[in-house]
Amino acid sequence: MSARRLDAPSLRRWAHTAVADLIRHTDEINRLNVFPVADADTGTNMLFTMRAAWAQADVLATVDDVAALAAALADGALRGARGNSGVILSQILRGLAEVTGAAAADRDGPLTDIDGALFGASLRHAATLVVTSMGEPVPGTILSVLQGAAAAAEQAAGDRCEVAEVVAASADAAAEALDRTPTQLAVLAEAGVVDAGGRGLLVLLDALSATLSGQVCQRDAYLPAPATAAAVPAASRSPEFEVMYLLGDCETDAVEKLRARLDELGESVAIAASGGAGAGHYSVHVHADDAGAAVEAGLDVGRLSRIQITSLAATTDRHPAGGWSRERAVLAVVDGDGAERLFTGEGAQILRAEPDLPVSAQQLLHALVNTGAAQVMVLPNGYVAAEELLAGWAVASDWGIVMAPVPTGSMVQGLAALAVHDADRQLVDDGYTMARAAAGARYGSVRVAAVEALTWAGACKPGDGLGIAGDEVVIVGEDIVTAGAGLIDLLLGAGGELVTVLTGDGVDDDVAEALVNHVHHHHLGTEIVTFHTGHRGDALLIGVE
Repeated sequence: MSARRLDAPSLRRWAHTAVADLIRHTDEINRLNVFPVADADTGTNMLFTMRAAWAQADVLATVDDVAALAAALADGALRGARGNSGVILSQILRGLAEVTGAAAADRDGPLTDIDGALFGASLRHAATLVVTSMGEPVPGTILSVLQGAAAAAEQAAGDRCEVAEVVAASADAAAEALDRTPTQLAVLAEAGVVDAGGRGLLVLLDALSATLSGQVCQRDAYLPAPATAAAVPAASRSPEFEVMYLLGDCETDAVEKLRARLDELGESVAIAASGGAGAGHYSVHVHADDAGAAVEAGLDVGRLSRIQITSLAATTDRHPAGGWSRERAVLAVVDGDGAERLFTGEGAQILRAEPDLPVSAQQLLHALVNTGAAQVMVLPNGYVAAEELLAGWAVASDWGIVMAPVPTGSMVQGLAALAVHDADRQLVDDGYTMARAAAGARYGSVRVAAVEALTWAGACKPGDGLGIAGDEVVIVGEDIVTAGAGLIDLLLGAGGELVTVLTGDGVDDDVAEALVNHVHHHHLGTEIVTFHTGHRGDALLIGVE
């Protein structure tokens, strides 16, 4: 889909396309990475950072103010920045946010779109912010590519070109600047590569150009030169750790004090200010042997959060393909605080269902990304419609996520499936085993009748307990205990060794106790477990295995 204007919907689509394109180019970018340290991680870090930016901006799904959307992108990138390249990317997005924010302030109202002049100014301001975060400019890096793109955008905007033409000109200039990086930085020439961060920036500019024009720019893959690819300089040993943290409540004059201390401790120092979180908030990055000292340096000048310390040894094996932090995860859709504790206690990550609202494909995609896994077993538990699952699966596959939905119609089935999950098995084997366990758990629910009605099991009045299996009322009782006991008897009629009862919001403990006593007295040898999940709607969820 093409767009003639760089408005909020276009910017949103660009963020999505940028993530998808970075996924496709992550391995290529990682192979180019030799500066500032040959850690094969630049593509992965830019991907993680752009994912965080997209997730923050996508929350503003109905916002038409492009400046507000740009600010969300920048804030998400800063908070989710990974590695030196991620910090720099956050500053590029901050440049866009601050220029558009200033334009909106001058107009005293929402900014509906970004023209060529604003785009060029954003790239120029971003280059200034990158220099500030790095401490000093280094030719032949992503900064050189950014400066080339900014100059071309400013010239095209000065010629009164449309924004799509301005963006295309900046992307072509970035490609030319990228080709020059080996002549500007000796370590690149010796390794036979272009700058990895600059390649990542070109992916982002090409993605924006494609969003606006509808035409994808086909570029040859940037590969290490065969004759020199093994000639990565080994004159100095890389530091042992990468240290990152968010720094708050830091006075402006203390930033340079921190930079000087980190320069003493290591290299690849980047300190990026936040444009949206207020004064005194920064993202800090350094490669150092003494990780503790790098953290202490930050503690001396402000308040730290999101501290990440990562070994730089063997970083090429740190993430599965596609830049994910682990191979497999389980995502369970749940309702209620108790359900969240129960499923997370069993090792699942959760997506909370909203009251009276079906889970959307977009919510599902956010949760899939947040697992950080390349493969995700999804337990919908009756809260996700089939069409939303299908839509979420389609987009997730574009992003390099293998989503395996397990057919669970209730949280009791989800618990049965989760109990047999084994991440060490092959994906198909794991999914089949979980699906069999879910299918082996017969389930039903108990609700409180709200009105007088005639059901398949007879007449009911307000306050009666209704035992439901499938879509039909099969038990009518004078209260939820009576209905629950009758439903358990019915489900155990086909056999079973374990009864699971989940009690909902407002259900007293004595209800679960009464059902435990019923099973012990009427179904000898059958085990029963109860949990207060606090889910809404049904008073009880009951499963039999």
